[in-house]
Amino acid sequence: MSERDNIYARIKEALMLKAHASHGYGLPLVEEHRRVMPPVGVTIEEQLTLFANNASELKATFKFVKDVAELAAELKVLSAAEQWQRAATHAGSLAHSQTMALGLVTIVTDDSYDKDELELCDVGITECDALIAQTGTVLVTSRSAGGRALSCLPSHHVVIAHRSQLVADLPEAMSLVKQRYSGNYPSMISFITGPSRTGDIERIIVLGAHGPKRLTIFCLQN
Repeated sequence: MSERDNIYARIKEALMLKAHASHGYGLPLVEEHRRVMPPVGVTIEEQLTLFANNASELKATFKFVKDVAELAAELKVLSAAEQWQRAATHAGSLAHSQTMALGLVTIVTDDSYDKDELELCDVGITECDALIAQTGTVLVTSRSAGGRALSCLPSHHVVIAHRSQLVADLPEAMSLVKQRYSGNYPSMISFITGPSRTGDIERIIVLGAHGPKRLTIFCLQN
């Protein structure tokens, strides 16, 4: 039997399985999610450690910084190491001030801009809505991260977050989105789990195929 036949056989077998009348064992969807997903820990420290480990496994860089001064120093080191010439950011107070302090040619996506120029930027620096410990995911929306393109087009995406933005899992993240935007949702809600990647060609993972090659997350203690 060929590999194609094996795939078709597995699809046919799956289609013959009867779905549960309710979610899992009759549990509400949120409880079922938490039953089948890995535990996240009880304390903030445990969840921060989990987020950092998950992000690292996904080839993202996570750095915990104690204050804005340390954040500024880390960004300057990163800029020098990668020889950034052009940056992009948005009107988020922290992202904007930190980007402008680098002294680079800068696009601000709240103003009109050329998407081709945005794609040429070495880095896009944004804020976010939440960090999700369970999956090492960054939750962004078009409002929190400067529109739909800023987190996608520059080759390096830098996220600035606060420790208070850490949430345990996906249900808590979705609850946050509903609470913050209910009745007026953003045009984009995105879950960023590591740098862009694909394994379409001979099952070899390639970073940056459809978006940023690098993802760096700075988390402020306060």
